Amino acid sequence: MCPRTIQSGAKNTAGPAGQGNPRLKGALGEAANAAARTDTFLGARYRRIVERRGHVKALVAVVRSILDIAWHLINDPGASHRELGSDRHQRHLNPARKTRDLVRRLQALGHRVTLEPTAA
Repeated sequence: MCPRTIQSGAKNTAGPAGQGNPRLKGALGEAANAAARTDTFLGARYRRIVERRGHVKALVAVVRSILDIAWHLINDPGASHRELGSDRHQRHLNPARKTRDLVRRLQALGHRVTLEPTAA
């Protein structure tokens, strides 16, 4: 399930994910599909990626995240998993970046946006 990178000169493009074990891939795909409908970090990851990349690529990204979590839990006997929460990326977002992203979204919807500083 590892995504491939195809490189030619300075150009990098995404390639198809590896084949992997068919039984494990099927089980992880079902787990990712279920996780996508939850209010967890994995569900938020799916919703963020599906907006710009599509359903299948978002599911592969969630499968990869599940594999990373499982590997860390198996590899380190003292490790434990802590749910990061569905708002993890919103909490750590730079305010200037958030403003820029919201302005771009409004402009994409056909609005003209002018920002004025608030009176302090």
